[in-house]
Amino acid sequence: MFTRVFKFSLFLISLLTFSVSAQNFQGIATYQTKTTLDIDFEKSGIPADRIKHMKQMMKSRLEKTYKLTFNKSESIYKEEKKLDNATGGRGMRFMMFGGGASGKHYKNIQTKKSSKENEFSGKNFLIKNDLTKYDWKMQQETKTIGNYMCFQATATVKMPAPREMKFGRGRPGEKKSDEKRKKEEDKMFNPDMVDTIVTAWYTLDIPVGHGPGEYYGLPGLILELSYANTNILCTKIVINPKDKIELKEPKKGKVVTQKEYDKIVLEKTQEMRERMRNEREKGGNHGGRMRFGG
Repeated sequence: MFTRVFKFSLFLISLLTFSVSAQNFQGIATYQTKTTLDIDFEKSGIPADRIKHMKQMMKSRLEKTYKLTFNKSESIYKEEKKLDNATGGRGMRFMMFGGGASGKHYKNIQTKKSSKENEFSGKNFLIKNDLTKYDWKMQQETKTIGNYMCFQATATVKMPAPREMKFGRGRPGEKKSDEKRKKEEDKMFNPDMVDTIVTAWYTLDIPVGHGPGEYYGLPGLILELSYANTNILCTKIVINPKDKIELKEPKKGKVVTQKEYDKIVLEKTQEMRERMRNEREKGGNHGGRMRFGG
């Protein structure tokens, strides 16, 4: 009886100790993100040296580094900007659908609110929304990431369906009706939403419910996340850094909801569609194909 009471007392003391220390608990996690594309240049007619340069540009756009700074209830996820040697800051651009942030992405898992800084079409927006609630399913698989034992969890999330993008004139002699071309463009700018499995690996050694990007809500910090053709992996963690972290909710930009922002993006993509049509009618470039998604 005494042993049982003693063990329970130790549990309460350790729980209280963590609760007190957690009030000042802070951390910085570095993530590497990688998105792969299935690209077919075989019949594009583009010179080999130009294809090589295009691939370098795409790599710089699809492999990025982010830092997640966090305390017990708040986090900020932000890309670490780097000099774009492959393109010199110009050239190919990828329009990413699905709610990413070009600036700071602030989440408060206690109030269930988020704020995202986004720059689009030369204007600054501040997207304020309630956090998405994920129905995480705990799995039995475990693995080690760095020095941390991690547990697997999965959730089903609606995401744009994998799609093939075409640019330029396409194959020589190929002619398409206006109706068929319009359907292809509709798929490009308004992709179907499909159920997608998101796989997360979290560690109980860092008992905060944060994660990269939109994701949160597990018993520990998410160290790896994968879905469709994207993988996000934590490569470095600093707990309670020497310099105190100040997490401030972003204030810059016109305040809109995600729904309002998506409407603005859709209207601008309609304008882009018209420009693409005009360029195609004037002759355009040689074609190729890109497949986005898994």
